[in-house]
Amino acid sequence: MAGMAAALAKERAAAAGAGRHGQAVPYLGQDFAELRRQCLQGGRLFHDPSFPAGPAALGYRELGPGSYKTKGVVWLRPTVTALLKHLYLKINATTVAVSCLERDGVEKYCPNSVDHGLGDCWLLAAIASLTLNEEILARVVPRDQSFQDEYAGIFHFQFWQYGEWVDVVVDDRLPTKNGELLFVHSAEGSEFWSALLEKAYAKLNGSYEALSGGTTTEGFEDFTGGIAEWYELQKAPPNLFKIIQKALQKGSLLGCSIDITSAAETEAVTSQKLVKGHAYSVTGAEEVNFRGSMQKLIRIRNPWGEVEWTGKWNDNCPNWSGVDPEVRERLTRRHEDGEFWMAFNDFLRHYSRLEICNLTPDTLASDRYKKWSLLKLDGNWRRGATAGGCRNYPNTFWTNPQYLIKLEEEDEDPDDPEGGCTFLIGLIQKHRRKQRKMGEDMHTIGFAIYEASKVDGRKRKAREKSNTFINLREVLNRFKLPAGEYIIVPSTFEPNLNGDFCLRVFSEKNANSTVIDDEIDANFEETEISEDDIEANFKKLFGQLAGSDAEISAFELRNILNKVLAKRQDIKSDGFSIETCKIMVDLLDPSTEKENPFPAFQRYYLDSNKNDGSGKLGLKEFHTLWRKIQKYQKIYREIDVDQSGTMNSYEMRRALEAAGFKLNSQLHQIIVARFADENLIIDFDNFVRCLIRLETLFKMFRKLDTEKTGTIELNLINVSLFCSK
Repeated sequence: MAGMAAALAKERAAAAGAGRHGQAVPYLGQDFAELRRQCLQGGRLFHDPSFPAGPAALGYRELGPGSYKTKGVVWLRPTVTALLKHLYLKINATTVAVSCLERDGVEKYCPNSVDHGLGDCWLLAAIASLTLNEEILARVVPRDQSFQDEYAGIFHFQFWQYGEWVDVVVDDRLPTKNGELLFVHSAEGSEFWSALLEKAYAKLNGSYEALSGGTTTEGFEDFTGGIAEWYELQKAPPNLFKIIQKALQKGSLLGCSIDITSAAETEAVTSQKLVKGHAYSVTGAEEVNFRGSMQKLIRIRNPWGEVEWTGKWNDNCPNWSGVDPEVRERLTRRHEDGEFWMAFNDFLRHYSRLEICNLTPDTLASDRYKKWSLLKLDGNWRRGATAGGCRNYPNTFWTNPQYLIKLEEEDEDPDDPEGGCTFLIGLIQKHRRKQRKMGEDMHTIGFAIYEASKVDGRKRKAREKSNTFINLREVLNRFKLPAGEYIIVPSTFEPNLNGDFCLRVFSEKNANSTVIDDEIDANFEETEISEDDIEANFKKLFGQLAGSDAEISAFELRNILNKVLAKRQDIKSDGFSIETCKIMVDLLDPSTEKENPFPAFQRYYLDSNKNDGSGKLGLKEFHTLWRKIQKYQKIYREIDVDQSGTMNSYEMRRALEAAGFKLNSQLHQIIVARFADENLIIDFDNFVRCLIRLETLFKMFRKLDTEKTGTIELNLINVSLFCSK
């Protein structure tokens, strides 16, 4: 219940703007400005209680407390470490560094001067790319902090996390060993902004060890909020040049690199001055008329600014003399050191991989870019309810979350004869790194896309699907389909795996989405009978069972029902519990007031004299209950197609529908969590208890919803009574 309340509070805060980049949510409730003010006022340096400088922050296995890798680790602040005598943190519009780098008398920050002592080179590549976009860099590393002005040993960084921006506070104590930083550090030993950023990211994910293993696109997304895709250039799609042009028009971040075959090749320079294993950025893509034929050119930037391409279309290539002077002037007027043009064919031949981080409208402040349209949908897989696995499991696949996407407008691209709607789908599994210390890891995930117009049930074939199911944080693919309605089904590869996910759809034109789910409703029979309608044999039986007071208590009811149930060989059960019998009596107890149910329920649950289950059933109530139980037995047997005598959680969904209840996925998850055992089995006692609880709650709600609006107002006592049902 507390989790549901927290989720509702988070939804309301998001609706008010919390989580947008300008209103980043303080992670763990830590407000940077307030914490710094308190430290300055108290004349002390900040110690982060939520991420203490100790063994737990390092890791849990390879970097755990007993690991040789963490022996002798000392946590030091840059301002008191002998290694950092001249350290300062400088944050302005052009550079973010924790030191000065002097090269030829010019202060310069080199994004490739970082090294690492952990398996998070994917993160380092993303950190290096931050320096290529000053606007995004200033978002991740806010400018309101320094080792000089208002220094208090506290820093903060902002990251995108599954649809919202969070502001993460850390103290500046960094792990060192033998006088050197243990993890991210600069090659010169004098830059430390990346080490502080890494610490904040480690805190967000639970520990430094949790950062081991990943992809650069993961870092891209958490630093920008964008959706990242990558291409192996040896298998480039025929329209890749057009994809690059559109990405640049939309302000996307593009990076490329050349693979290495061994560690010895790292930063090796080819004969035409390209650096292997090195991150480049792509800054332009143009077609030019060269002596009567159109040539595709691509502009690349080397962040080092020292080594440039010497092949065709380099800065001094004679080919430029064959281009219209105005075009040549426009393309070559930028003389930034390290930036060069090359033929697109040479680009495909020499480079190995291209990564594109498509930015959200929230990330791009400038109006000069053509922005993507974004849909974000949050969901979850819950064991036994909404975790149906992939299409290899047809009996449960249909229980996975489903989303209807409406693509209403086709792309405006006169050069594309095919037409259609271009869109990207990214499925991200949440918080898996943080759960590694508990033995969890990435699930294998993917998705399928179906045409909504083809309603051939479980025999329907997918129109498109993710290229693969993979155990990475995100699976992403680009598609182009005719305008229309499509159903996206995200899933884990195997069923019954718990997880939370974020599904994002980037489209060139506006798109709409709807969660596909059942509307909540209940249809149970309410037949009024009098004692005259009850058969004589049943009256005689009741007289024998009820005794002299002509009423049956919850305890008497349990004895009666268990004797009957013991004779049934087709239903496996340990018998009815007293709790189930109490709620059955509660549902039918004539003492419940008809006009306003709450006073009677309040007396029943809160009056100490009633807590012993002394509510009782008369003849009519017992007859009604008897008919209900017979109906429940019939449903239970019919749904139990394998004649196991029990019901699993997926069969429970069909059983509830047979009993007249239509529930959404969230309610099915709650029912499985409450009534199924560890093997997802629901015995007859829990089946009956569930149905009685549902009927009671629906009756209470309908009695209070006098205007038939579908909503009611409850005070604290009312909520407590609803929760007790």
